[in-house]
Order: sequence, then structure tokens, then C-alpha cells
Amino acid sequence: MNTAITVRVPATTANLGPGFDCLGLALNLWNEADFSLEGSGLCIELQGEGIGSLPIDSSNAVAQGFFLFLKARHLPHPPGLKILCRNRIPPASGLGSSASALLIGLLAANGLYGSPASLEEILTLACEVEGHADNTSAALYGGLTLSIHEAQGWLVRRYPVPPLQVILALPAINLPTRVARAALPEQVSREAAIHNIGRTALMIEALTTGNLELLSRAIHDCLHQPYRLQLIPGAAEAMQAARHAGAAGVALSGAGPSLIAFADHHHPEIGAAMQAAFEQAGVSTRILHLTTSLEGAQVLI
Repeated sequence: MNTAITVRVPATTANLGPGFDCLGLALNLWNEADFSLEGSGLCIELQGEGIGSLPIDSSNAVAQGFFLFLKARHLPHPPGLKILCRNRIPPASGLGSSASALLIGLLAANGLYGSPASLEEILTLACEVEGHADNTSAALYGGLTLSIHEAQGWLVRRYPVPPLQVILALPAINLPTRVARAALPEQVSREAAIHNIGRTALMIEALTTGNLELLSRAIHDCLHQPYRLQLIPGAAEAMQAARHAGAAGVALSGAGPSLIAFADHHHPEIGAAMQAAFEQAGVSTRILHLTTSLEGAQVLI
């Protein structure tokens, strides 16, 4: 049994327009946590994003992942556990922060107890909490992932992607995932389903080849964005502003409230255009300039 371990997990963006609950993409923005078996009881320290809003007790998602693994494997709780979280992924932003935190805890427990579980088993445990595998699979494996659920479990396909630059607009809006999901209709038309099925296939080709012209035609969605955009003041205008400033394509990042824009050029102008559109709606906004990541979660013993 190991006594100390560090885990790194990347941010992710999910859906990517038409790939609702199926597509996920890893981004070069990482949460890290150091775990050590020392002292008595649970001690959590936070650095970076989420100070003052994230809990520092057993309800913290990192701790939840850790103890979920122990319960699933019938392993004893350590007498003492110290966790130092270095958070760079803004919570509740549509960048997979909850999936990242959960995976960090699961992978840390697996590593500390001798790695008895495979990555597939880690994914299954995470999806029991998350409900779907789009963010989780991309964070775990890196690159672009397509995840579907079968009777026997999750089927995930990972695709390498060339380095792509993206611009993230993070509006200061509280939009819990459950609220964003509750806004969706119970049924959709056949036309909407056909629209998204074809474009999801094209999004995979566009991202794996780096073809942003194809991405601009594939990124449009009919299943979730029309309903969720109504919950985010300024979002529809920010998407239009980004396209006018040179973005090849823009989509909600996950369930929102963030927007992700893909572009070869004019990144500062695109970020400024999205920020101005949100601020015109009275919403302060942060802009992040990131790249896609081929690397997924990392465990350092």
C-alpha cells in the first residue's frame, strides 16, 4: 500500500454541439491533488478555484470519489487522510469540474491501495455518480471520446485530435446541471434527431482532422442548445458575436453556462466579442484561451 500520491485530471468540454451526452473533449486545464495517509480523520485544503464555495469535508467531490472506491472494493478507511487540491478548473462552469474531482478521488484511492481496478472499472464507478460518460471518459482517456451505454456497461471510443485552440467564455451565472437538464423537452422530432445524428458523425471527422470549415457546418444542434440558451442571458448574442469575429464554430460547453469557440485566428478578438456581448446583457465574463489535450488523467506515485 502506498502512502502518498498525486493525481492530475484535465478539464473537458462535452456535447460539442450535436453530440448530446455522447461527445467529450479534453482541454489543457488541469486540477491536481496530493493525497497522503497521515494524521487522523479527513483534512482537505483548497488552492485556486472554488475557495469559499467548495466544501472541505466528506461532501467534497474529491473525497466522495475516494470513499466511493473504498466502498465499492470493500476496503478499510485509512485512519487519516490529507488532501491538498490545486484547482484550476472553475466549478459549475461547464468544463467538467465535477467529473474531474470525482476521478481524482477514485484514481487516488485506486493508486494508494495498489491499483486493483482497471480504468474501465474507474469509469463505471464515476458514471454511477455522473449519470453519463461524456466528460468522464474524455477526462480519463484524453483526446476526443464517444461514449454510449450498453446493457453490459459503457462503450468508449477515443480519437486523437490535433492541437486545436479554443476560446472559453465563462459568464458569472449560476446554472446547475440539473436545472439545465430540466429545461429539455421529454420528446424531440424525427427531424431534430436526424439533424443531430449526421452532424455528430461529422464533428468527429472535423475534430480528428482539424478541419474547421467542416466543424463550422457540423457544430449546429437541435436537441439541447435552443432550450438551454434561454437560461443564459447574453449567450445567444455572444455566440453570434464570436462567429462574426472569426470563430469557425461556437457551442455551449456541456450544459453551460460557458461557451466554447473554435478558431484558427483572431482569438483575442473572438474572446473580446463574446465578453462584450455578455456584458451588454449585464453579465460579467471571464475569457480563457486553451488548447485541446491528448493526455488524460495521470497518477504519480
